[in-house]
This record gives sequence, structure tokens and C-alpha cells, in this order.
Amino acid sequence: MKKIRLTPLFFRRIHKWVGLILGLQFVLWTLSGSVMALLDKDEVAAHDHSMGHAHPLPEGAYFDVAALSKGEPVQGVVLRDLGTRPVYEVRTEKGVRLVDATDGAAISVDEGLAREVASMMNEAPIRQVSLLPKSTLETRDHEGRMWRVDFSDAENSSAYVAADTARFIVMRGDTWRTWDFFWMLHNMDYLERKSFNHPLIIFVAFGTLWLSGTGFYLLFKSFSRADFRWLRRRKKPVVRTLTN
Repeated sequence: MKKIRLTPLFFRRIHKWVGLILGLQFVLWTLSGSVMALLDKDEVAAHDHSMGHAHPLPEGAYFDVAALSKGEPVQGVVLRDLGTRPVYEVRTEKGVRLVDATDGAAISVDEGLAREVASMMNEAPIRQVSLLPKSTLETRDHEGRMWRVDFSDAENSSAYVAADTARFIVMRGDTWRTWDFFWMLHNMDYLERKSFNHPLIIFVAFGTLWLSGTGFYLLFKSFSRADFRWLRRRKKPVVRTLTN
């Protein structure tokens, strides 16, 4: 078996190929960072916040909370507004259901209600509505079924509404989608797009550290004494005086 000699030539060959591979990632880091810096931060961040406003709950008598159980244990009840009407958000072991807070009638979070909630966030015409069985990359920080409401506006905006509580989740547009794509390239999380300390990027980080170390090693090994002769030539001759 041939023994591997750790010579400058050996390190130079590995350094060359590792540098080529990591160099491609350096290009992606530079490109993605530049694009994210050039995008309008207000347009990107605006889609992470609701553009609607909470309405004050009307005064008056509300449906008796004790009657909401319907024979099943209630783990929690939240009184909130749904547009201009008050609703109860009843949480049980089976999940969450909505109840009209004035008469106790059950509220179904159907397509019509999803359109109503989404229209509070965007005044543009609605292009289409679809029910998603689970979250997508655009709603990766949320769970459960949700309605996606697409608008016909310049940003091709999409509003997401929870299918159980009718709560507005988030609004996404083309600016945010562009930013998110380059964010994926930047943090190298090609599946979930939200982790910056996953094994791949840690491996690349150590590879970069190794590349820097071998680069310094090869830099010093590439010099010889002959390269510094010009320094010795520039030294002034020493003048000695003879004394009797």
C-alpha cells in the first residue's frame, strides 16, 4: 500500500479542488447577500404583518360561556372579533371551533369566510381560493389546515387564513418570495429554509476554515530565499574606516 506523503504538493492538489467546490458556494453567498440587500426591506417585511385592524367588541349581552361545552370538556375559551362580530374560540380535546358570541351558533370556516377575512387584509380583487391540508414553505412557521386566498395585484399576493379559527396567518408576495429564495441559497437550508446551523453549512464552515489554513501554509511554502534577494541588494554597504 502506497504511503501518503503530506507534502506541499499534496496539500496544493486538495486545496485546488476544495477551493473550486467552496468557491461556487462563495459566489452564491455573495450573489444572494447582494440581492437580499437590494430588495426593499419594507416590501419584504410588510408581508409578515397583518394589514388589517382589530375592531372593538360591541357592548351588550353575550352567549353564556357555560353552555359552550356541549357535553365535552372545554380547555379554553377566547372572546375575540371576527371582522365586526364577536366570536368565541372554543378549544377542546378535538380541536378548536368557532361560535357566535351573541347567539351561540356554530361558525363554519368555509371559503366564503376565508374570502371575508382575507379581504380585510387586501383590497385587491380575489383571483382564487384553495384549501391547503398542511402548511407550505410560505407558511412554514405555522401548522394545520389553512385557506390560501390569491389576489390579482402587482405583488401576486396570497393571504393565508387558519381553517379552524379563521385567524389571518400571513400575507406573501413576489418580493418576499424572491427574498426567501435567495435566503435559501444563503443559509443552504434547501428543505425548510429556516435553519442556519444545520449539518451542511457547518461542514462548509469547517471546510472554509481548512481552506484558509492550507492557503496560509502553501503561501509560505511558495516562497524561497531567492525571492528575497532584492531586499539584500537594497542594503547599503557598510563603510569601515582604518585607524593607525
